[in-house]
Amino acid sequence: MTTPLLSLTWTDHLTGHQGFLVVDRLVRGVASGGLRMRPGCTLDEVTGLARGMTMKEALHYDPEARYIPLGGAKGGIDCDPRDPAAYGLLVRYLRAMRPYIESLWTTGEDLGLSQDLVDRAAVEAGLVSSIQAVYPLLDDEATARRRLADAFAVEVDGIGLDELVGGCGVAESVLAALDLAGVPHAGTRVAVQGLGTMGGATARFLTRAGLTVVAVADIKGTVFNPEGLDVEALLAARDTYGTVDRSALRPADRELPGDAWLSLDAEVLVPAAVSYTIDVANQERIRARWIVEAANMPVLPAAEALLAARGITVLPDVVVNSGTNAWWWWTLFGDIGADSDEAFAHIRRSMRALVEQLLARAEADGISPRAAAHALVADRLPVIGDRFGWYR
Repeated sequence: MTTPLLSLTWTDHLTGHQGFLVVDRLVRGVASGGLRMRPGCTLDEVTGLARGMTMKEALHYDPEARYIPLGGAKGGIDCDPRDPAAYGLLVRYLRAMRPYIESLWTTGEDLGLSQDLVDRAAVEAGLVSSIQAVYPLLDDEATARRRLADAFAVEVDGIGLDELVGGCGVAESVLAALDLAGVPHAGTRVAVQGLGTMGGATARFLTRAGLTVVAVADIKGTVFNPEGLDVEALLAARDTYGTVDRSALRPADRELPGDAWLSLDAEVLVPAAVSYTIDVANQERIRARWIVEAANMPVLPAAEALLAARGITVLPDVVVNSGTNAWWWWTLFGDIGADSDEAFAHIRRSMRALVEQLLARAEADGISPRAAAHALVADRLPVIGDRFGWYR
């Protein structure tokens, strides 16, 4: 794949913090990708994420669907979202990026930011919406925008539908891999790093599918119970950053160091927090059979090669966590309505089919699932480009 179409670095004149925007490529003149805020965020990181968004869009291409994939992009801000100055920085970043958001970049929540916060800051920055660049592609903009707004208003057991769709996709990826391997759901143990939007929803769906979540890691450490954690109680006790109030723990729940989740007895590890979590050194501690990347880029390439040599399968982020982005567009373009049952059913069908294609391609070609994802994208991109056009 080619170098990004657009790459820029912005420096905030008040704080000196930097922000980044990378547009990997445009399809129909528009690119899609969220905005993250975390200390240490870099241009290289955002570049990799933008390339991943191009892949996620292409992987969900269905010529029969109303949703036509967009190009890939990503934004990032180097700042701790807990910093009191973070919101003002976000507004100034969005104001600086306003020409791109108005014309070609659709964005939304990512690591460190909620959609409500992005929406509020976007209005303060003078934007109509963080996804307004896609509006000219809609057949009926008013109806589409109303449908998406209605979908964001849906709650399931006290949690917004928009906070659940990504985890539904991650969980279905896990279930598809287990089913293909002939492994029963009951008795399969899972350790999750991060109990924010993605990790929390994943833990909920896996528990309800009969798996046992034995560990959850947050910024304070790892909560562990070999008999299984009370996921619903932990979800109710977390703050907006996914940190669990330890007063909600049961007597049998144990507190372990933050990285303990890596080496616990579990068949499935779900890194659902930050990038670059699993490296060459700590991969040696992993005993799981599958690592399912709910976060973006949590496993470093060199570590992934060593894991593969030990028979540990990494299901790549570009497939596993692509459900959130796809749900936005399936809803906006009208493939699904503002209904949780319809959304979950569509996500499950799509993610299961995609994981099955991924693992079949990996087995047929004797390659890793990540290499198989690249191969599937390579098959789809020329078709998308020929049909809809893009700017490289």
